[in-house]
Amino acid sequence: MNDKYSVINSKYILAIALIILSLLGGMMMVSALYRKNNLGPEQPIHFSHRVHVTDKQISCFVCHEGATNTKHAGVPPMQTCMLCHSRIIPQHPEIQKVHKSYNLKIPVHWNKVGEKLPDYVFFNHAVHVAQKIDCSVCHGNIKEMDRVKQVNEFDMNFCVKCHQENKASTDCYTCHR
Repeated sequence: MNDKYSVINSKYILAIALIILSLLGGMMMVSALYRKNNLGPEQPIHFSHRVHVTDKQISCFVCHEGATNTKHAGVPPMQTCMLCHSRIIPQHPEIQKVHKSYNLKIPVHWNKVGEKLPDYVFFNHAVHVAQKIDCSVCHGNIKEMDRVKQVNEFDMNFCVKCHQENKASTDCYTCHR
């Protein structure tokens, strides 16, 4: 009688173990796909564009003011973050990292999201902003991204197609100076 129950118990234990392993494997696979396809590189300070742009409705140009008047939009300096976060949730662990960087003048080494354009390519954010080209045209739906990822390959085909669709110059000198 005892042997019969131990065989049944062994089968149940094996079945439960297989179910648990299958669930764990599935979760790992979904997690890997999500990270690979929906998130950009991990950053030293977790920052969500979704929270700032969509939930809080902060314009891109509040933080990336360089996009309106320079070639590069750039990563905002910590003092830009501190404009709000000196008072807004200052005790949050990620905001504490901002405070530390700002107060101790320790630069944050952000992980690059997109590729650097070759030196022979001229691009100016300010020109595109002046033409009212929405940031999402090139950068994707950043306002819904928790961790920014590159969604377009910035090659000549991408740029020429956009210029043609928007009736902008496709003269070589426009982008190659």
